[in-house]
Amino acid sequence: MHKVNFKIILSFLLLLSINFIFSQKKFTIVLDAGHGGNDHGANRTYDDIGRIAEKDITLAITLKVGAMLEKNKDFKVIYTRKIDEYPSLSDRTNLANRSKADLFISIHCNSSKKPTAYGTETFVQGPDQNDTNLEVAKRENDVIFLDEKDKQTFGSYDPSSPESLIALKLQQSKYLESSLLLGGLVEDNFVNKDKRTSRGVFQKNLHVLRMNAMPSVLIETGFINHPEESHYLASDKGQTEIAESIYRAVIDYKKAVDRKSGYAASTKKPEPEKPVEVALKNDFRILLLSSPTKYNDGDPALKGLNYILPIKENGLYKYYYGVTNLASVRDINIKTAKDAGFRNAYAVGFMPNQKLNTGYYTIEVYTGDKLNGNSFILQNLKDVERNKENGVFYYTYGKVQTLEDAVKLQKDLEAKGIKNTVIQKVAK
Repeated sequence: MHKVNFKIILSFLLLLSINFIFSQKKFTIVLDAGHGGNDHGANRTYDDIGRIAEKDITLAITLKVGAMLEKNKDFKVIYTRKIDEYPSLSDRTNLANRSKADLFISIHCNSSKKPTAYGTETFVQGPDQNDTNLEVAKRENDVIFLDEKDKQTFGSYDPSSPESLIALKLQQSKYLESSLLLGGLVEDNFVNKDKRTSRGVFQKNLHVLRMNAMPSVLIETGFINHPEESHYLASDKGQTEIAESIYRAVIDYKKAVDRKSGYAASTKKPEPEKPVEVALKNDFRILLLSSPTKYNDGDPALKGLNYILPIKENGLYKYYYGVTNLASVRDINIKTAKDAGFRNAYAVGFMPNQKLNTGYYTIEVYTGDKLNGNSFILQNLKDVERNKENGVFYYTYGKVQTLEDAVKLQKDLEAKGIKNTVIQKVAK
């Protein structure tokens, strides 16, 4: 009896458990605090609270959302920035794509020339639906001119061109449903939980969303130029409530995605098992043509087909294509032959390993003029037989009883450098 080392077994099981845990892909979210660094975004100065800048509010809300998500072991959070700096739009989208994120959330504050404008809005990528939110698109896209990389990446993009609209519609279709789902959940929470006014979810051509290969939203958390809303945005209470609404939307979004995936997996009808094809008793080769002419490999008469076996019988060379004992493959081979131009091709059955009752198979190694004693064939093969018909010399080698043995003998000759041989069926 071998003594079992339980410590080794336990260590092995623990290692497997750890590998399993870490192999599970977490739901990855990229949180983007809008603006930053030299890009202050929208800003206003008030007598009681002083100057407030969009870049500070978005960073505060983003960090709160991230802190809430990081408490959940199912999520992995990646930030485009955690300090007062300006990542280019290209940097933000490249980070999200490299991370193979499941969601991209960009957090912003709104602004308007009208001091009475207030409420939240969420945007998903797509062609502009109307002119209502042109100010948002212009303001969020204008930051491309702050960074040379963005100028090169986005500067020549014309959103009004027909090509761009087609590309946008193609791109948005892949992630639009998921993006709209998340956007709707965010806005619903703003209304139902925080008792705020939602202006809705809109499609807009926004560069920070356009390059993302995942569901993405840009959230305008409120108007910084509105006296009451700006104070709410600048307060810790307001920022916490907004963060909680976004956090809850992400939780509900993931649950919806999980339900949909689970539902699809559980309701998908299993594909019926295909019956196992039974092999036929015979091997089938496709007869392409019979001809008194010998064609070597690659001859145009063979029309580019490979795996051709010539068999000489009664003075005719018969050219067979492929070999199989499955009816499905046989039918495919017939179609291939006919598509290549052999319209009269048909299948011929060969009984495997069937010995000839009368006669034998041999290998025709050369036809043409008489070989001299220094020829490669005669130097490398013994017992070569020579015959002469109508002024043509025929050299053959070997005698075997089955076609399979003849094919093997032919391959042995090819290994010795003797090619373009033909199997010959000889009747006694």
